[in-house]
Amino acid sequence: MTTYTINLDTITTLDDEQFLKVCQANPDLKFERTSQGKLVIMSPTGGETGKKNAELIAEFCIWNRQQKQGIVFDSSTAFKFPNGAIRSPDVSWIKKERWEKLTQEERDKFSQI
Repeated sequence: MTTYTINLDTITTLDDEQFLKVCQANPDLKFERTSQGKLVIMSPTGGETGKKNAELIAEFCIWNRQQKQGIVFDSSTAFKFPNGAIRSPDVSWIKKERWEKLTQEERDKFSQI
């Protein structure tokens, strides 16, 4: 997978709301933001990687259905991390209690974890 990093420091710093608007205005691109505020553009995966990621998500979903303790998210879901980065892991899981503590607005945007 190829990534491109754009440093906007000399022009602006994107806050969470601005970053969300950039993502919404460019639905064909997959963006992430580093803890330093740099914009990262992710390329699509190839077939082998996509197949492995699908298997990984399926395993998490099966395990989660049996455990009934959390929520599974795919690679399109971005989360805000304590260091300010907004990233989209290949697969993620959050305890149900932690997810339920978030407001609807926090769930609709980049949930802070």
